[in-house]
Amino acid sequence: QVQLVESGGGLVQAGGSLRLSCAASRSISRLNAMGWYRQAPGKQRELVTRIDRDGSTNYADSVKGRFTISRDNTKNTVYLQMNSLKAEDTAVYYCNAVKLVVATLVNYWGQGTQVTVSS
Repeated sequence: QVQLVESGGGLVQAGGSLRLSCAASRSISRLNAMGWYRQAPGKQRELVTRIDRDGSTNYADSVKGRFTISRDNTKNTVYLQMNSLKAEDTAVYYCNAVKLVVATLVNYWGQGTQVTVSS
């Protein structure tokens, strides 16, 4: 089991910045990947960004150049730095962890943190 706790959400004006944190209950260096998803009202949950065990990252086109994912293995924490926020970034942001368990990739989720960008 991996418990994930997000923090850092809130209300910000368009053009502003926020940093989300996701603290894991176990060593993140042993996880296959960690990432951030988001879900806006009436929309499906979508991948924002992820970082794999080897450090490689990918981003949704809509956030490239504005969002940055990073991790601190010593703190078992992953961060999402969000700059130049837009109203369309408003959503609940979920932290995700992927772990190989007996030849099966298992997804773990945090409870979500609300990000609201006012225009």
